[in-house]
Amino acid sequence: MKHDATVNAGDIARLVDVGRAAVSNWRRRHADFPRPVGGTASSPLFSLAEIEEWLRRNGKPFTVSAADRLWQRLRATTGDLDLGPRVVQAGVQLLGGDVPGLPGERYGDGIADAEILALLAELAADRGPGPAFEFLCERYAEVHSRRLSATPRAVAELMAKVVGTPGTVLDPACGLGALPLATSAPRVLLQDADGVLLAIAALRLLLRGASTGHASVDSLRHNAFPDELADAVLCDPPFNERAWGYDELTTDARWEYGLPPRGEPELAWVQHCLSAVRPGGPVAILMPPAVAGRRAGRRIRGNLLRAGALRAIVTLADGGSDLWLLRRPVAGERPSSEILLDEAGPDLSTMERPLRAQLDGEPLGHTVRIIDVLDDDVDCTPARHRPRHAGRDLAREFSLARQRFDAITTRPPAFVVAEPRQRPGVTIAELVRAGSLTVRTAPARPAGESGDLPVLTAEDLVHGGRPTGRTADVPDLIRLDPGEVVASPLGPARVVGEGGAVLGPNLTAYAVDPAAIDPYFLAGCLRAAAPGARTASSRLDPRRIRLPRLSLAQQQLHGRAFAELLAFEDGAREAAATAETLVRLGFDGLVDGRLVPGD
Repeated sequence: MKHDATVNAGDIARLVDVGRAAVSNWRRRHADFPRPVGGTASSPLFSLAEIEEWLRRNGKPFTVSAADRLWQRLRATTGDLDLGPRVVQAGVQLLGGDVPGLPGERYGDGIADAEILALLAELAADRGPGPAFEFLCERYAEVHSRRLSATPRAVAELMAKVVGTPGTVLDPACGLGALPLATSAPRVLLQDADGVLLAIAALRLLLRGASTGHASVDSLRHNAFPDELADAVLCDPPFNERAWGYDELTTDARWEYGLPPRGEPELAWVQHCLSAVRPGGPVAILMPPAVAGRRAGRRIRGNLLRAGALRAIVTLADGGSDLWLLRRPVAGERPSSEILLDEAGPDLSTMERPLRAQLDGEPLGHTVRIIDVLDDDVDCTPARHRPRHAGRDLAREFSLARQRFDAITTRPPAFVVAEPRQRPGVTIAELVRAGSLTVRTAPARPAGESGDLPVLTAEDLVHGGRPTGRTADVPDLIRLDPGEVVASPLGPARVVGEGGAVLGPNLTAYAVDPAAIDPYFLAGCLRAAAPGARTASSRLDPRRIRLPRLSLAQQQLHGRAFAELLAFEDGAREAAATAETLVRLGFDGLVDGRLVPGD
């Protein structure tokens, strides 16, 4: 079996510290650029040795760190689906010995590759064993980003801060260990049905100096720690699993608050977590938003509220999950009479104080009387219990909106009417063949919805705002460079001002040769060629879009005019949105008395 290290276009760009567009240009312009040795047509793989030789031959400086070389070598020894056991073997090697209790039958006899062992030792000497393994885990998570659902770092940190500093923390669905790693607990209990993920999580914690108990079994079907109650439980369980064990677990002693319906596996996870924590101990668990209001779970929610176990539900800013905060009741203790039902803003750290206060029985923030929630629906959805104008200074909002509207001075640009005439043209495809243009298209499906990298979306393109999407740093992302033109099939096209963002789904990026094409001119032509009056079902092949053949000076003149039109459109859109806000606030204010008619 051949074990030559391979790299994709993103890896090459990282080695040379250039954008991916540059790598695409090299492939197209240089006949001697190495040919792919694997991968797919959309994501080819190249021999690392051949790429290094080509870069040296063409005078392009590059750096292959020991960490990068280790990862590429490790990845070359197996397919991506079997990469997990190799990462575990590396972790065991870095730890300096076997880990009792790890599901090790899949990992063989350890690493026999002398080059990998040498690179591991070099990386450990440079960074330390723990950081060295973290590097491998990050790269592993990137490769499997579509399959693995990682808890966002800010969410994990909030959950860890809310439960305080427990001596022992349990994560019964640990995955790669993001939640327990956010704590400073000296002992961590881990369970996960996936043995590879469990092993990676355990090794990460052991390399940080924590003591672990671990078991590769489904927590709902088998509690691996019946004799050891945790001081706190953190959990981000799998959602919407219908085959969670309903039939064999109907008489389970954990269902103190009611048998979870077959279609409510999330409430089974809630009760499992409560049964695994000491009396008075906190549970922070992520739930789908629908669990707070589905009728099938109203009996269990009601019992949790009456017992004082359910202390808070906070809708997180990303809209993907709710954070449930619970506390296992203490015998003889008076149940809480209020529950915190709130919606978090972008800065999740602002929720730490009200959540901790709720655990301590000192309500702070938007709390609701439990008796007001115990109706026929027992709907605990935070949005339902939020007052219509809670915390708003409607009069001030109206005044500010009026000031914004009065300050808008947008006017249409002044153009001169001319006689129509035929102009010679050139297509996008012809410009690409001439080397004046490079076209890159993002996949239709996003790589993920959480992470630290900004993503420019179609919605951002329409409104001309900053990138609002987020994604993790996974292979084959298209990074945008300043001066590139980004276009949507539905019409909007803009020039990138600041680089670094990732190209969002269904968008196309055009990198121009500035000596041949003005980017603002190109953006205007792409906008003019958009479907517009055509039927919604019509599709336009970007390669066939025709641009007038103009000198660079003429292109720049037209580019400035296109930019003026775009600024006018943005101003008109802002005026319309501000007017809509004024009307809505006016109606609300006149009805509730915060505004009165003028003389």
